[in-house]
Amino acid sequence: MEIKGTTPQQDQYRVAPEWHAHQQAYMMWPERTDNWRDGAKPAQKVFAEVAGKISKYEPLTMLVSREQYEHALHTLPESVRVVEMSYNDAWMRDVGPTYLVNQHDVRAVNWQFNAWGGLVDGLYFPWDQDNLVSEKVSDLDRIDHYDADFVLEGSAYQTDGEGTLIATEESVLSEGRNGQIDKEAVEAIFKRYLNVSTIIWLKRGYFMDETNGDVDNMVNFVRPGEVALTWTEDQTDPMYEICHEALAILSAAKDAHNRPLTIYKVQMPKPLLITKQESEGVDPVNGRLPRYAGDRLMATYINCYLANGAVILPIFGDVHDQAAIEQYQQIFPNRKIEPIYARELLLGGGDIHSIVLGVPD
Repeated sequence: MEIKGTTPQQDQYRVAPEWHAHQQAYMMWPERTDNWRDGAKPAQKVFAEVAGKISKYEPLTMLVSREQYEHALHTLPESVRVVEMSYNDAWMRDVGPTYLVNQHDVRAVNWQFNAWGGLVDGLYFPWDQDNLVSEKVSDLDRIDHYDADFVLEGSAYQTDGEGTLIATEESVLSEGRNGQIDKEAVEAIFKRYLNVSTIIWLKRGYFMDETNGDVDNMVNFVRPGEVALTWTEDQTDPMYEICHEALAILSAAKDAHNRPLTIYKVQMPKPLLITKQESEGVDPVNGRLPRYAGDRLMATYINCYLANGAVILPIFGDVHDQAAIEQYQQIFPNRKIEPIYARELLLGGGDIHSIVLGVPD
């Protein structure tokens, strides 16, 4: 049911952090052949693996189109619930609700979604069914929701659950999302609908990120006062300047409780590029951003999912994979690290955090 006349800030609901205990999680089954190569079969295999891993730790529902319902039902582990729903692509984090908690209850915010930029620089058209998913899922779970007339994706912000939010100017302030809008107006919306008090702005996200640099490829909160940051010391990499710029901003920042941030530098994989074979496996369609051989993939270990008792961590067959696994184990000593080879997700334009949405208890 839609909540009218008040805001989460007025009602004292606050956006839940990534590590909040989950009652369940949601994903969406990939099938677009103009985004996922080879008829989406390789991507479906990885989505099924991610779903299977998560379902060991918390209940998981896979949203599936009518056309793919029977196939998904027979492909996915029996532990995964399959629910038919209409949508345009498979980015559950970005199209799903934002969940809010207080001491006794869970509510949601339904934002607007326009494929990361609408008719200005969005990634596909139409996006009308994606824009309905948030309300459908809220109603499916009987979670009351606020409707926000503002374009925002779940990958576009990181929060600590204690009043601090991190976002990138490049993404949230992009003209394709909400037209010409200044930071002060956006901060007022964040405060009203997410009940945060301190906003830390990075200037840029990952190099050449087709979403205009959503923050979840750059930094994530691992607990209050502590963040993990995509990192490289390779001065020939365009990411070098971006990472060091982000480090300077985060090092100078204070959170909502006036604490300086502890920053864990997580060495990124070596640059990964789309191969000719991978590029040719994607159907070229007007209105969809093409995949070109030689394009860089947005490979980072930051784009992970915190399940109940586990970290679902992307790996890439890279020399830095093992160090990332060990570093995450040190950061999360009480969670099991579950690595998943995620190159196929990068080829679609995202990663593990982008395709999973946890619903807090």
